[in-house]
Amino acid sequence: MRRGSILTLLGIGLIAGGAAAAVALLLPWLPEPASREAGRIDFVFWFVIWICILIFAVVTAVLLYSVVRFRAAPDDDSDGPPIHGHSGLEIAWTLIPTVLVTSIAIVSAIVLAQNDAQGQDVLNVDVTAQQFAWTFTYPDAKVTSATLYLPKGRSVLLTLHSKDVIHSFWVPQFAQKQDTVPGLTTTLHITPDKVGTFPVICTELCGLGHALMRSEAIVMEPAAFDAWLKKQGQAVNSGSASVSGAAIFRDNGCGSCHTLTAAGASGKVGPDLDKLPAEAQQAGKPLPAFVRQSIVDPNAYVAPGFPRNVMPQSFGSSLSAAQLAALVQYLVGSGKKG
Repeated sequence: MRRGSILTLLGIGLIAGGAAAAVALLLPWLPEPASREAGRIDFVFWFVIWICILIFAVVTAVLLYSVVRFRAAPDDDSDGPPIHGHSGLEIAWTLIPTVLVTSIAIVSAIVLAQNDAQGQDVLNVDVTAQQFAWTFTYPDAKVTSATLYLPKGRSVLLTLHSKDVIHSFWVPQFAQKQDTVPGLTTTLHITPDKVGTFPVICTELCGLGHALMRSEAIVMEPAAFDAWLKKQGQAVNSGSASVSGAAIFRDNGCGSCHTLTAAGASGKVGPDLDKLPAEAQQAGKPLPAFVRQSIVDPNAYVAPGFPRNVMPQSFGSSLSAAQLAALVQYLVGSGKKG
């Protein structure tokens, strides 16, 4: 091959590779990573992308050069010369892809092993998915929250369960997904390394309110997280029904589906809880009894305009008698005020 041909191929390859690299680098393809695991996953992504850009540049250069250099004349209908092949070229284009694919497999396996490895002082968080809310329980502190709070730099093990149908837990900035399957326990390991607030999204179509099944993951400095955990424990165990009831309402994700002015909630999947007194009157029950029944047996009375079997029927067993009483008292008082 002549020197001019080699320079032409290199020029075309550099232009094609530069254009592909510009598309890869200038567009925001990925969210900013907020965990160590996400950083490793991004490394694998870019490792594969740069290999693809290299292959794209080589193939484009050879293809365009061949189209221009070896094009046939408009009136040339003759067959091309018979060519047996080139053993060295065939070995090269078999060996090079083998090496590239093997390197991708090795890098991916290393990253998967590192992401599955737990660090010391692991924070355990139980994640419960149900139509259409996330609930996060910290078993060591006996605290439950509708928002996922995490300390920066600490290894976290999420243990995921579903109360009804298949859901899928995803925080884009953590770069990992995990399904929650009824009857099965799944896990996900995360080590947050960036302070901030990030969306928690259900990525499995799970019913009427799927689009609203969202929460937040708030990554805090370790000292701030410890202070939050202590404060939450004190609120839930407070002797005041207004304080503990509000905490129970918030921590069980009730605001994801219901509107309640006193709690600052504006969910639209379920009935407006500010109108509880009117609903109780329509059902022909005293307000406290109506509220309790609606929590324990939500299908006993369904407000007009709302479908049955949407609200979980598990709160009667998941809440203790004291928690249920506090929540009822809080809703009764809030409904009268609303």
